[in-house]
Amino acid sequence: MKFARYTLDGTISYGIVSGDRLRVLSGSPFTEYSETGETVALADVQLLAPTTPSKVLAVGLNYRSHLGRQPEPGNPEIFIKTPSCINDPGGEIVLPDGDDEVHAEGELVVVIKEQTRKATPEEAAANILGVTCGNDVSARTWQSNDLQWWRAKASDTFGPMGPVIATDVDYTDAQLETRINGDVVQAQTTADLIFPVPTIVSFISQAITLEPGDAVFTGTPGTTSALKAGDVVEIEIEGIGVLKNHVVGQ
Repeated sequence: MKFARYTLDGTISYGIVSGDRLRVLSGSPFTEYSETGETVALADVQLLAPTTPSKVLAVGLNYRSHLGRQPEPGNPEIFIKTPSCINDPGGEIVLPDGDDEVHAEGELVVVIKEQTRKATPEEAAANILGVTCGNDVSARTWQSNDLQWWRAKASDTFGPMGPVIATDVDYTDAQLETRINGDVVQAQTTADLIFPVPTIVSFISQAITLEPGDAVFTGTPGTTSALKAGDVVEIEIEGIGVLKNHVVGQ
């Protein structure tokens, strides 16, 4: 099943993707919901980030191909992005003034279904609604020079997510690809993750209670590439779809 969050005629709703149409829902995947019996054409709606998280967590150095010469961490290395950085499919990534080395990071993003606190990996896995594509946009100069990564990782527009939440994807071995202007700059399977998804969610939940709709970015593979105004970035994950965003200057 694929859940999409969208707007049509000024109304925000959830729907289930069915071919080139959406089966309209009353409610949301994070609460009780039912199908209204109505459908709308995907071509007629504007897709939105598929969740509005109360918090956004992310993992650094979680692909073996991204470590370089660094040793594998003993635990997932967690940092925080802000809900205000979340960006829609088709939304513009705005390059900030003051950092001219902004990179795209294609990532698998986990979306939480049930409140998760001090969960075992097995309990954490059961509390996951599904997964989506994400771009952990990162301003490298700020990331290197600031004490905290607050603006390097969480500037406005730095968290594109979408296009849908897929509930039946084998996220243990899904192909991830990042393209800039059609050129492949990252290609890896999620089987290369150092810490698997349930371990990440369980680890976070020991200190921070995750709520329905919260999002966890799980890390990026290989090397990353800089962005410039006019670029088009696509993150594609097998079984989910393509997250596409344009890059603009201030």
